[in-house]
Amino acid sequence: MATNRTFTMIKPDAVEKGHIGGILNMITEGGFRIVAMKLTQLTVADAQKFYAVHSERPFFGELVEFMTRGPIVAAILEKENAVEDFRTLIGATNPTEAAEGTIRKKYASSIGENAVHGSDSDENAAIEGAFHFARREQF
Repeated sequence: MATNRTFTMIKPDAVEKGHIGGILNMITEGGFRIVAMKLTQLTVADAQKFYAVHSERPFFGELVEFMTRGPIVAAILEKENAVEDFRTLIGATNPTEAAEGTIRKKYASSIGENAVHGSDSDENAAIEGAFHFARREQF
């Protein structure tokens, strides 16, 4: 059964370039309600744990380094069909393949620096949201 919440992070590249406001605007214009949000920075241990599913991949070290190089904006979003609709809004991982009007088409510069993370399943959305937010921080 689909849930109505998903998790996102505005990644360090987009934060560094000043795209927080533009991305949040696209999220809210897309019909999502922000139910938890914070500006934070992942430690190396946090990033390794969050991305543990990729630990055996050759890009893991680069991913951890990238995600810890500066602050991120973590958020839980709410909308009917949240995970699928948000994946559509963010667009393909490779911004050159992302559809017009998507967050990655507008704000990402490469596959590696792709501006935002979006949960890929309802189960991962719950896990990822709980990783970043206590229940009392979700509204």
